[in-house]
Amino acid sequence: MAEECLICKAPLLYLQKEKEMTCALCGKKEMSRAACMRGHFVCSRCHTAGMDEIIGLCLAESSPCPQEILEKLMARPFCHMHGPEHHVMVGAALLTAYHNAGGQVDLAAALKEMMARGRQVPGGACGYWGACGAGVSTGMFVSIITAATPLTQAPWGLANRMTAAALQAIGTVGGPRCCKRDSFLAVQAAVPFVKEHLGVEMESRAACCTHFSRNNQCIGQRCPFFPGKEGK
Repeated sequence: MAEECLICKAPLLYLQKEKEMTCALCGKKEMSRAACMRGHFVCSRCHTAGMDEIIGLCLAESSPCPQEILEKLMARPFCHMHGPEHHVMVGAALLTAYHNAGGQVDLAAALKEMMARGRQVPGGACGYWGACGAGVSTGMFVSIITAATPLTQAPWGLANRMTAAALQAIGTVGGPRCCKRDSFLAVQAAVPFVKEHLGVEMESRAACCTHFSRNNQCIGQRCPFFPGKEGK
């Protein structure tokens, strides 16, 4: 399958301890735990090249359905099968759908903040931190729209509860990771949460994965979005 190492397509290896690696594309040195079996490493900046277009795409979007917006973002060339770009895309899709559903938010400013925060969550956080970046992105989304800080009361609680709800859904399905599956689960957890706690009703729809053929670790029938499983 085509999507493993971005250089040679060889399988990726994940280490228990970080080591300094040199990006095969730009030569930048960076601490990481992931490289392909032939030794190629691609830094976060190179891996997410082109991701800045998320802001313009979302500002031009009119849909109140985060799943629909997310799938459009996933179809763009900057989005790989797996990668930290999903840590931005989930929150960006939710911010956009929230705005389009009548939520009060300065969307342009919120998207820029989402980009800044989401970029800080590294690839592999799902396995090494025990907190999938797609799930954390939902908490960032709630934090942004409620203006949460470490010192706020209700917004602080809501942001953490949103992350918890998304991670519960992601963790219940189990691993190995799939950035597409985990992103779908995250936005699906956010829609009812926002309706219940913030009174804004975004649209929801079933998801059917079209990416499984690119995923060497696809869990097949165990995935709720595998073709034929959607809506069941």
